Amino acid sequence: MSVSTLYLVLSGLLWGTGGLIGTLFGRAAGLSALAVAAYRLLAGGGLLVAFLTLAGCRWPTGRAAWTRIAVNGLLSALFQGCYFAAIALTSVSLATLVTIGGTPVIVAVAEHARGRRALGRAGLITIALALAGLGLLVGLPGGGFSETAVLASTGLALLSAAGFAAVTLIGTSPVADLDELTLNGFGFSLGGIALLPLAALLGGLSFRPSFAAAGLLAALGIGPTAVAYTLYFRGLRKASASSAALLSLLEPLTAAVLAALVLGNRLSPTGIAGAVMLLAAVVRTVRAESA
Repeated sequence: MSVSTLYLVLSGLLWGTGGLIGTLFGRAAGLSALAVAAYRLLAGGGLLVAFLTLAGCRWPTGRAAWTRIAVNGLLSALFQGCYFAAIALTSVSLATLVTIGGTPVIVAVAEHARGRRALGRAGLITIALALAGLGLLVGLPGGGFSETAVLASTGLALLSAAGFAAVTLIGTSPVADLDELTLNGFGFSLGGIALLPLAALLGGLSFRPSFAAAGLLAALGIGPTAVAYTLYFRGLRKASASSAALLSLLEPLTAAVLAALVLGNRLSPTGIAGAVMLLAAVVRTVRAESA
């Protein structure tokens, strides 16, 4: 396994902890899911900016650097906000299936259209295996939702997938003199600020202060946000965007395992089969990227 692939695998594993930590933080602080997302970006970005400042690093300069920071920050706010809005309209399963499942498809099609990477038979098999596994793992959404709600939720989830796909595709062309820590620190801070008005409107931003809530917010900002995205963008310097998008499927796989171990959620036989298929798709991607 190459170093860049290892970075992508680690980022997917760390993202998988975000759901559990975010859920615990939301419960401890009494926050909505969208408010948790806003605080997550602000915490991750703020911690990185503080680290850069204390380390004496120069702040970004130049139009190209600040343009990339602004684009990444606004795209982060877009895919986070649309994802949680999709959940609010229908269910976690539908939003996860469309958002996380749609990202590698959008990236693969975009790379193929731009002539960067052809969609060969092996790649199509891996994507199909990953999508089938994801569907079995998260399950299909239950009934009880109106057609309008399902269509709106699906549209928002697709927009979220497009936002993350755009971040991935752009990340393969880094800006000179703009490292991953600086990009994510200032980008996430901007994205968190952009999410605040929507989070305040839909659920409020005030939370119950406690040591547990503060510790969970710090953990959420460090592991699945600051560190995970820094590793992801560092991996994108050498790996292809389509491989990176497929390896991000480690997120729902890790989240499902943690939910079973920590929260006591039981995986059904169908869910276990989906997890095995997802793992097989990840292994195929790692082997293809290392070849």
